[in-house]
Amino acid sequence: MDTWNFYTCLVSLWLHRFYIYSAVAFGISIWIVIQFTTTKTKKKGEKSNGNPASFEGIEDKVVNGYATLQAKEVYVAGVKIFYGSQTGTAKRFAKGLAEAVISLSLPVEVISMGDYDPDDCLSEETTSRNICVFLVATYTDGQPTESAVWFCKWLEEAANDFRFGKTYLKGLRYAVFGLGNSVYVDHYNTVGRNIDRWLWMLSASRIMTRAEGDCNVAQSKHGSIEADFEAWKAKFLSRLQALCRGEKKPCSGKCKKGKCKSLGKQSKESSDHEHGASEYENTEAEELFETSSDEEADGEEAGGTNSVIDVEDLGSIMSHMKKAKRERELAEGDTGTSLTHKNAGRKEEGEKREMITPALREALTKQGYKLIGSHSGVKLCRWTKSMLRGRGGCYKHTFYGIESHRCMEATPSLACANKCVFCWRHHTNPVGTEWRWKMDQPEMILQEAIENHQNMIKQFKGVSGVKADRFEEAMTAKHCALSLVGEPIMYPEINQFVKLLHQHSISSFLVTNAQFPDEIRNLGPVTQLYVSVDASTKESLKRIDRPLFKDFWQRFLDSLKALSEKQQRTVYRLTLVKAWNVDELKAYADLISLGEPDFIEVKFKINGEWWTWINYDRFQELVREHERSSGSKTFTAADYAARTPHWALFGSRERGFDPLDSPMTWKGSVCKHPGQTPDVWLCLQLPNG
Repeated sequence: MDTWNFYTCLVSLWLHRFYIYSAVAFGISIWIVIQFTTTKTKKKGEKSNGNPASFEGIEDKVVNGYATLQAKEVYVAGVKIFYGSQTGTAKRFAKGLAEAVISLSLPVEVISMGDYDPDDCLSEETTSRNICVFLVATYTDGQPTESAVWFCKWLEEAANDFRFGKTYLKGLRYAVFGLGNSVYVDHYNTVGRNIDRWLWMLSASRIMTRAEGDCNVAQSKHGSIEADFEAWKAKFLSRLQALCRGEKKPCSGKCKKGKCKSLGKQSKESSDHEHGASEYENTEAEELFETSSDEEADGEEAGGTNSVIDVEDLGSIMSHMKKAKRERELAEGDTGTSLTHKNAGRKEEGEKREMITPALREALTKQGYKLIGSHSGVKLCRWTKSMLRGRGGCYKHTFYGIESHRCMEATPSLACANKCVFCWRHHTNPVGTEWRWKMDQPEMILQEAIENHQNMIKQFKGVSGVKADRFEEAMTAKHCALSLVGEPIMYPEINQFVKLLHQHSISSFLVTNAQFPDEIRNLGPVTQLYVSVDASTKESLKRIDRPLFKDFWQRFLDSLKALSEKQQRTVYRLTLVKAWNVDELKAYADLISLGEPDFIEVKFKINGEWWTWINYDRFQELVREHERSSGSKTFTAADYAARTPHWALFGSRERGFDPLDSPMTWKGSVCKHPGQTPDVWLCLQLPNG
């Protein structure tokens, strides 16, 4: 009976085997689906937990039924930021970028190029999985900054030395941001472009197209070099995050032939290399390193992404790129053809930018400047404060009779055409060779300058030591020193501004850097015109002033000649810097003969008496007569000269110090005898002002 039941069960199972097979298959299917879903969810969770490059995790992998451990791949190990800086801007940018990278949980290192030996260390970056960022400034004549000279020299030699090989830096991933000024047309961002090219020649891989910051706010893409850097930094951080996720392309969209089709306008930044030997020697090949991302895409479409460029094909590829560029320009031009001439003029005017950027405004405000409009400023001189307290005025009081407490120091133009090595403004101000910014009206500038000056004077009301009579006098400015900063003569309405000063009975003392000879010739009467003579030879002037004009020396000489034609008072202001220009005395003498300034040659000794002071009331009368006659009635410096007081003469007991004031020693104690005061007869404009 038991045997029968056993066989009966077997027969039943055999007869229902189809259902049993189906149930087993269904169960296995469910198990497979569950395993697949669980694994996929786990991977997504790992990616969403943070940057895969910021840590090393492990993942399970089934091989022949056994679970093994495999290290997770690290796509970006860290970021190294190299900077070459002269004035500190690139260093500041490097620190700012480092802080942003740290927020992504990535290790970062900021390195000065002067402290880095590329011969020993740079090749290590080919296998380190680091991203190397180069923030480099271009200095005088397109040369690298002092700290970056050796790095650039080594890199250039390596790129052109066959012993290194064209793949010496293959595997190194990099990005370049150059700092320059487009006013220097021939050398704009030369160093950044060279470093980008040399790295490319050694097979390093760009992670994004080189970017260039422009100190020239009129031409800067984003309005200032700081804004240019911030825009690039945002793109770099986005690209860095993509690399950390293991993405090899700069975007996640569907791209074809290098042209990005993903949402938003993104540029294609190729990291592929086109190796060739002779294209580096071709002058047109330089454009391969200067093109935009779109042009790079067009070039790849013509020659293939990974193809090798033959020298014979280089011309056709460049023609293709230039043709594509012209087509884009025509397309952009067509969109604006509907504008009327009037609207086009308004657009052109509207595109002019303000000279004072937000960053510059903040920096100058901290330094005590009261900024006016978009390009002017006023500041209280320390000698104004001194004379308010009866402690003496500046040398102009001794030489020319200026009442320092009634002198307003201002400028209608913060921009300059030089970048002098001794500039105490630390090269923070704009530079340019012509006026390209929005322009404020002279009436507004003068009104706000006077108001700001008066407000600064009011702060001394009730201050201990301030003389009440001088405080009241100081509320009415009598003199204006247009020497605060920049190049005042660049302001297109400088003549009208000077006229307005004279109409307010304010004398004018204007300083120019001798780079605008035509403006000097066209300048109307000023009380006293200064020219800064910072060097006496072409070589030293180029080295010291670092002028923007290519014909700077001829402009300098022409400016001195124009000075000799002026009928009003003229002065050479010599800037002597030890070990720079003090040994060129013979050359200085030649320049003095050329410009014939009033206060180098002995012209103001009349009948045995010195007449170096100015009769300011007489000057205002002469100016009014000059304007009423439409310029036909002229006058000379001798017509408003005044006799120099005895205390201001060399050899006097007071030694050039006004006896009405109480001199102070450096420690702040009052001198008991006038003979203890220092001589002020050596009038040299030194770097500290």
